[in-house]
Amino acid sequence: MLRKTALTLLPVLLVAGAGVATAGPLDPNPWLERRVLNISHQGGEIEAPSNTLYALKTSVAKGADVLEIDVHATADRELVVIHDATVDRTTDGTGRVDSFTLAELKQLDAAHVFDAGCGTCGGKDPRAYELRGYATGERKLTGKMRAFTANDFTIPTLREVLELFPDELINIEIKATAPDTEPYEQLLADLLAEYDRTDDAIVVSFLDHAVEAFKAYAPDVHTATATGETAAFWATAQGPLPGGPNPRYQALQVPIELNGIPVVTPEFVQRAHDNGLAVHVWTINDRADMEWLLDIGVDGIMTDRPTLLEEVLAAR
Repeated sequence: MLRKTALTLLPVLLVAGAGVATAGPLDPNPWLERRVLNISHQGGEIEAPSNTLYALKTSVAKGADVLEIDVHATADRELVVIHDATVDRTTDGTGRVDSFTLAELKQLDAAHVFDAGCGTCGGKDPRAYELRGYATGERKLTGKMRAFTANDFTIPTLREVLELFPDELINIEIKATAPDTEPYEQLLADLLAEYDRTDDAIVVSFLDHAVEAFKAYAPDVHTATATGETAAFWATAQGPLPGGPNPRYQALQVPIELNGIPVVTPEFVQRAHDNGLAVHVWTINDRADMEWLLDIGVDGIMTDRPTLLEEVLAAR
């Protein structure tokens, strides 16, 4: 993945990359065969409440190929699926995720501020939040909603996700580590080993040291490059440069551009493929962008609108 701080590295990396030799794919990479992937970002945050089991279940029904989720650890060291380091934006609670026990987190409503078509949108008339209250029992699940449970609208555990979706591809982002919180890379590695999720899961982070720590515990689990490694590849793939091979990773996960600087181009995609790396692009919610990315050969698109992406893919 690539974020703003990587830009400060690019001039140095461009110079460093000038001597990179051309190299072809190193090891067979299944993420190059699994294409083009509809990757539901947080389960499709515009279409369903972020990172909930409800979102994941409905995104699969809409055609999503990969469930993209984020993990944090609770105070009692359980891995939970939530994007932010705090519960404030997506639930009816306040506070850091790592300050709650799992039992305490399960009392929160993770659909409290979800508005279909808008996503996680606070400050609206309470009547706009059509899924509010199912988690807490304030509203009863009736009609078509009886296919779900109250737990589908709470903050799920990673264990619940792995149990409910044994056959789905999963993209797991480590959101935090030391020094901001107690590291949980080993917890994640152990849980994936318990469920035998290696080449059908891919672990990512913006934090290079988080990915490196995870890889030390789980060398067989597939990973995408973090900020520094992604910036290094981008720099070594500019102009006539062929890109730098890195057999330790399976994918690059990048935005189309960063602060006005193009990241994803036809040449970037080709050089990634030449070096045995898949290209997954985030977070794309516009039809024209989706169609262009498909035209230039990307391997996966992360979207908050999996229904739209499935329509685009089906039309090709």
